Amino acid sequence: MRQLLESALGAPGALLLLFFLFILAIIFISGLSLKELTGLIRDLYFKFQDWRHFRKLPINPAPQEHLPSPSASGKKNLLQRLKPRPKETVPNTDPIIVNQYHSTTNSDAAPADNAPGAASGASAEENATHRDASGKVKWHLPPINEILEDRIEKEISDVEIRQRAKLIDETLSSFGVAAKVREIKQGPAVTQFSVEPGSTKDAKGNERKVRVSKIVNLANDLALALAAAPIRIEAPIPGRPYVGIEVPNVSKSVVTLRSAMETPAFHLKKGILKIALGRDVAGQAVMADLAALPHLLIAGATGSGKSVCINAVVASLLCMHTPNTLRLLMIDPKMVELVNYQGIPHLLAPVVTEFERVVGVLSWATREMDRRYKALAKVGARNIVGYNKKMADTEEASLPYIVIIIDELADLMMMAPDDVERAITRIAQMARAVGIHLILATQRPSVDVVTGLIKANFPARVAFAVSSQIDSRVILDTPGAERLLGQGDMLYMAPDSAKLQRLQGVFVSEAELEKLIKFWGGGRDQIRPSLGEVTPPGPLEQKAMWDDFSPPKKKQGKSDEELLEKATEVVKKDKRASISLLQRRLRIGYARAARLIDEMEKQGIIGPDQGGGKAREVLANGE
Repeated sequence: MRQLLESALGAPGALLLLFFLFILAIIFISGLSLKELTGLIRDLYFKFQDWRHFRKLPINPAPQEHLPSPSASGKKNLLQRLKPRPKETVPNTDPIIVNQYHSTTNSDAAPADNAPGAASGASAEENATHRDASGKVKWHLPPINEILEDRIEKEISDVEIRQRAKLIDETLSSFGVAAKVREIKQGPAVTQFSVEPGSTKDAKGNERKVRVSKIVNLANDLALALAAAPIRIEAPIPGRPYVGIEVPNVSKSVVTLRSAMETPAFHLKKGILKIALGRDVAGQAVMADLAALPHLLIAGATGSGKSVCINAVVASLLCMHTPNTLRLLMIDPKMVELVNYQGIPHLLAPVVTEFERVVGVLSWATREMDRRYKALAKVGARNIVGYNKKMADTEEASLPYIVIIIDELADLMMMAPDDVERAITRIAQMARAVGIHLILATQRPSVDVVTGLIKANFPARVAFAVSSQIDSRVILDTPGAERLLGQGDMLYMAPDSAKLQRLQGVFVSEAELEKLIKFWGGGRDQIRPSLGEVTPPGPLEQKAMWDDFSPPKKKQGKSDEELLEKATEVVKKDKRASISLLQRRLRIGYARAARLIDEMEKQGIIGPDQGGGKAREVLANGE
């Protein structure tokens, strides 16, 4: 055989043929591909070079116990040794659970003396007011330890968390991505696994980091391996060299308002209108100061937790403020959520449920804003804080903060889009300095509801679960809300941060709200706020904000007769008639322009439709 090969191919050719057959035999026996075998040979070559380098170094007896035994490695099965090893290098260390969420607040609760209502000795069974020796009414805050509840939820064990971390490592490794879970942060609804990308070696042996996009593209494969969907990947985690993989917990823990308000972070946070939002993926309480936001936009699909968030915000304000420092204006077209607060002394007027009164209430807010600016200018104050400090030394009353809450913006934008948008935009642009703040909520986050003007003046936004990526972009200008779990799972965009923050919103039960409303002496059957503070009873009328711009005393809007006369003048002047022409000249909608065209045709002013998009003929004998 040897002589035959040498005679046919020569000695070099015979060696090449035998080497080629040897390679084919190894591929056939081991099941490796040619690419994998080439990588294995390259790794063996680099290891051989390292062995030659370390062999020349002096032997240190201390770390000898960590060196692999040559005899032990020689006993391994040949096929096992020939299996392709990943080219990536990742240090093999167990992940660290740096923070595990505990729903009990005994460990991190603030002292009872610091809780609202504790200093005054208030009880849930007592009234919110009493009179001092001079006969003046004094308010005291409700005791949150008696009104608000706290509950203990089942927690995920460390074993289950580490099993999920192992599954993530194995899934990434099976797709050839070198990465390792380094930290684990357990929150009430999701657990964040911090993954550190490894490194690879190119053909020249230089190490290169694994691209983050490789990990992001495996989101669906990770969800399949963990049997948990949807999975959200934060790449990278702000301020950390990790990629965050957020996996839903098997059982979700409820974040109560009391657990958030009793944390030291809530009491240490400086702010006037502090509100508890929820807990993040690390279980840390997150709160905000509405006076610094200065307005809040809340959006989410039905059942995602939007209304619960509004109730939690209102409850936070009612637990921290008396009617002397905070007044509320509530607009609830659905007549379901906010009407429960009917009768509390914080209300400037009964909860507005009629569409006819909404524009009037917003107009009053703009006039109140102008009045406050004049009051600030009179005493030389820059904002409401400076004004109240100066009024503290005088007998003048200080200005309370005003929070306007609109539960369903979409209904208002359907009825009077121009008036509502104009009033909301003006308040949002100017009212911060005088202590007037807006909270808008909608379950239909579309571009005709959340317009560009509204978004520009609402830097603080909360997005709950939505149905599509388009809705998420309307709210947050970025996708992500379509992958939320619902039931309080939300993304919070803070005005001072470019990154979104995932939170599990606080929950306030109906029983807690009833206790809180009862403490303040409210209820649906008891309406006590003074209507004179806002407007007299009856339909609200738009008033001029400045005397110089007073409109003529006639009904707003153009009647059909006036529009018909103007439309007739337009078509006779242009000697043609079309719907688009009337829309441009009269600044009206399509439906009204079409009705005017039909009416002019009935009266013989214009001719019939000629089809093909042609303009109608103006008749010479038309009157």
